[in-house]
Amino acid sequence: MPAVRKVLVVGAGISGAAAAIRLAAGGVAVDVIEMLPEAGAAGSGITLQGNALRVLRELGVWDRLRARGHGFDSLGIRAPDAHGTLLAEVTDSRTGGADLPATFGTYRPVLARLLLDRAAQAGARIRFGTSFTAIRPDDDGVDVTLTDHRTARYDLVIGADGLRSAVRREIGVDLVTREVGIEIWRVVTARPPSVERTDLIFGGPAYIAGYCPTGPDSMYAYLAEAPRHRGPLSPAESLEVVRSLAAGYHGPWDEIAFTDPAGINFTKFRAHLLDGPWNRGRVVLIGDAAHTSPPTLAQGAAMSLEDAAVLGELLLSATKVDDTLWKEFTARRLERVRTVVDASLEMCRWLLEGVRGDVPGLHARVAALVSRRA
Repeated sequence: MPAVRKVLVVGAGISGAAAAIRLAAGGVAVDVIEMLPEAGAAGSGITLQGNALRVLRELGVWDRLRARGHGFDSLGIRAPDAHGTLLAEVTDSRTGGADLPATFGTYRPVLARLLLDRAAQAGARIRFGTSFTAIRPDDDGVDVTLTDHRTARYDLVIGADGLRSAVRREIGVDLVTREVGIEIWRVVTARPPSVERTDLIFGGPAYIAGYCPTGPDSMYAYLAEAPRHRGPLSPAESLEVVRSLAAGYHGPWDEIAFTDPAGINFTKFRAHLLDGPWNRGRVVLIGDAAHTSPPTLAQGAAMSLEDAAVLGELLLSATKVDDTLWKEFTARRLERVRTVVDASLEMCRWLLEGVRGDVPGLHARVAALVSRRA
């Protein structure tokens, strides 16, 4: 019998849905609550590395996702010159195995919907527009009061509720999220034939200009820049900012059209890492609730998926929730995630300080790590 029979997952994002799939498929009764009114209503493109695809395949999602995105096996580095000159073409490591693409681009709401559909198929019960007002753990379980005033008792609560985790606050974990000093515009748009993979340009009007194909005729572009403190912008003004930045890049960029302000997403690079056990008794944090890093290595979703996979494996293979289980979870996750967070921040430091760092070398070191199963 698994260590848990009834689990509450708070948050229906990537890590929460993945944990729900793994546990429900293993025979655990899983409730998922999400404060948002629906899934996949907003979001931009997402880049998934092979180790993320490996977990998605194990969860039974990959076969459905592969037709809803675009896979590729190389990375281009271009110059910020008048021609977007191709400086290097690097063969990416297939970190998920030889039978999976090295990199895969898709649309974040598509991934969210597929994960939740699979969770429901596995038997998880998912409730939107619902959160909690109290979480009270003891030695044997957790009493939870929901926002509709109902109460329930669980063997375990998984806090997968993101960067500003309410579960984290509820259990008294003080974690400071810091802004790195870089902001990013992501834009979903039509894909010209010249965009066949991710190409990166370092320098020019922004720190990084890049793009990722997400389907036969779709892609997202991104421009990471220094904070400009422009204040609130209308959708039309945001579109003009994107066009102005993109005009400084060439090669395939000359063929990318930015016409729809509804496809623009703006956010800031942030980072935090919970240094130490991610659980407090029978409440555990995973995904962005425990760690987040800048997207410079495109490993954020992969680390969240791995959290869910490892936690599910341990809970289904153990016979009780004890210190041995939590020590193994910490041993398998903390240093691996720390390496990714630190490497992502190192990339940011190079950008901010104008240092010509060894980008291919950094990518290779992280790829070697994540090629090994979590």
